[in-house]
This record gives sequence, structure tokens and C-alpha cells, in this order.
Amino acid sequence: MGQKMVREECQGKNVVETGVDRLLASHFGVLQNAKVGVITNASGVFQNLKHLVDVLHEAPEVDLVAIFGPEHGFRSASQAGSSETFYIDPRTKLPVYDTYLKSGKSLSDIFEKAGVDILLFDIQDVGARFFTYIWTMYDCMVAAAASTQPIKFVVLDRPNPVGGTILDGPLMKPAFSSFVGRKAIPLRHAMTVGELAMLFNAEYLPSDSTKQRYQQVDLEVVAMNGWNRSMYFRDTGLLWVPPSPNIPSSETCLFYLGMALFEGSNCSEGRGTALPFQMIGASWIDYHLVEHLQQHDCPGVLFREACFTPSSSKFAGETIDGLQVHITDAELFNPIRTALTILSSLLKLYPKHFQWRVDGSVHWVDMLLGTNSIREGINRGESVDELMASWQDDVMWFDVMRRKYLIYV
Repeated sequence: MGQKMVREECQGKNVVETGVDRLLASHFGVLQNAKVGVITNASGVFQNLKHLVDVLHEAPEVDLVAIFGPEHGFRSASQAGSSETFYIDPRTKLPVYDTYLKSGKSLSDIFEKAGVDILLFDIQDVGARFFTYIWTMYDCMVAAAASTQPIKFVVLDRPNPVGGTILDGPLMKPAFSSFVGRKAIPLRHAMTVGELAMLFNAEYLPSDSTKQRYQQVDLEVVAMNGWNRSMYFRDTGLLWVPPSPNIPSSETCLFYLGMALFEGSNCSEGRGTALPFQMIGASWIDYHLVEHLQQHDCPGVLFREACFTPSSSKFAGETIDGLQVHITDAELFNPIRTALTILSSLLKLYPKHFQWRVDGSVHWVDMLLGTNSIREGINRGESVDELMASWQDDVMWFDVMRRKYLIYV
């Protein structure tokens, strides 16, 4: 057991070659003589937009036996917090198993029932800790390592759409572990899924159970060709396929890093509109919010007063006021700073209306942030600079650790 990486040097091509394209170039060598299961969704495509599952199904040298869908489902049609139940894919006639919110033995049992020797992971990430696909990957790695039959885990790497240089946001604290954050990585982790898989395997899998000591999974990462850490998705030459219904463009990923925190409030985060995570609003917000924000330091953005009617989620069918965030300079834009500035402003301007969302006894924003210290700091009136300073030592610690697993320069 162990881990290795397949990597080819960049040949100066304009379009980044993802792991799945490198797999094709190798004639699926790593998959031969094995029963293969694929963990993927709509984003698992080649440069020509053919889907991985369809190509593998037609490849005579590959024995594809099962598909495993994450949140939103294999075809990425389900909304947030939902997935697809077991069904037979009408095109390939292959069984599609639901992995969403499953972990441990229940997930191992699914893999053993499917009879797989290799699990192939190919899903486009967005670069945020609370995006659930990286934790689907983690849970599947743990389950594969714990399986009674050896299962190899192969990750087809894809670009981090918000780049690989900027780390930001608090590390998740153990008390706040959930499916939007299993382990201690920053909110903006600046790693690819392949790099995260290597980090998870070496740092987090071996001691993930109090009942038994998991062995590292037999991991192989098929690296990209031509990607470097300074690239945003727009620089890759690749076409964007939405990995979930509310990430319609690669630019949305940058907004999502910060504006998704509004899921933890009683404000709309723009779900049910054409601009999810670019707009926030509520029935009690008025024009004073934009006027107030114009006096604050939010580099790289402008705020526009916006009126909108969400078709779903919070305030569905109700016309509400709020704002739209416009990026003027992506290099200067700090999505987490921007979101914290807006949240602090809402509490200051509308103290009788603004509320943190509570699920049972849990503040949802704490789960997204991985700590309760930021919410409590906002409640105390701490400045955004003070809030951001609170996680810098942790980010520096993580940066030292992650460097051992970086594939790209």
C-alpha cells in the first residue's frame, strides 16, 4: 500500500490537460485488469466534453461496473442538500449508488457490494473547504482503506479554479467537524483534489477511528499537464461544466468562498436567482447597506443596490432588497474579507432583524467556518482586521504541512 503520482511535463500547450485526459493518453493503463467504479458527476468530462463514464463504458480494455454519485447526484441535477437514490443509468445500464452523507462501514459495504477493485475519483472542486465533494473523496478513501478486499483509489486531478497560491480563512476545529469540513484545512485551501488526496492519505487517514487504525489507502494521483499555481480557471483554456446547480460559472467559485457564509444567516445568498452567491438580500434590507459598505475597505469590488425575487430557497417568490457584488479586480478581491464586512454591517445596521441561522443547537455559520470564534467576534463588534488576524498562525502552520504534498509549482 502507499501512494504514487503519475505526472507528465508540460509541453507548452495552451489548454491544461486534466487527469482524465492524461488517463486517456495512457490508454487507461492503471484501470486494466480490474473492476472499476467511478465517483463522479456532470463535471467529469474530457476536453471535448465527452463524459468519463460514457468513454470508459465504451472502452474494451476497461471493465466499468459501477457509478457512485455525490451530493447533487451523478448528473448534478439535484439541489443543495440532496442527491439521487440508487438507480440504473439508462445510457450505460450501470448501477448508480448514492454516496452522499454516507461514510465508514456503510460506504465500505456499498463498494464491496459493487465488487470494485479500483475507485476512480473525477469531480471538479471549487477550492472551498465547505464544498462537499472533497469530503466525499475523503470518506471514500477511508472506506476503501477499511474494506475487507483491497481497493485501489485513483484521483484524476483537476484545476483549483481559484488558484493555488492564496490560503485564507480559519482552520476547522475538531468540535465543528461535519460533512462541510471533516479535517483541519483552511476555508480557502489552495490545493487541487489530487494534492488534497495525498495530504488526507498521509496526515488524516491512518488514525481516523477510535476502534481500529486504518491503513493508508493504495492511492494514485494522475496529475495535470500544464497547470500552475497562479492559474485561475479562466487561464486554463478549459470549458467550465457546473459541478452543482448553483455554481454556474468558474467566477462563481470566487464569490462562493465568502458569500456562501450567508447560508448561516437569515439572508438570501442568491440561491434561486441567475447570480447565486453574487447577491444577498432580505425583506428588511434597504439602501443604507450599500451606502454603509462604500465607506469600508473592500478591495477589488464594488457594491450595487439590487432588488430581486428568488425562485427557490429563502424568500422564494418574494421581492427583496439587497446588493450585488461586482468584482473589479480578481487579484485584489478577498471573498472572505468581503463577506465578513457585509455580515458585520448587517448586524450593525439591522440588529433587530439580522439573525444567525440555528439548526437545532448548532449555528450553521460555525460549521461553515469550522469555528465559533468568528461569529462570536462579529457579535462583540470586532473589526474585520481583527477577525482575519485570528487565523493567520493556523494558516501558516497548514501551509508548512501542505507543501509536502504539492504537485505543481
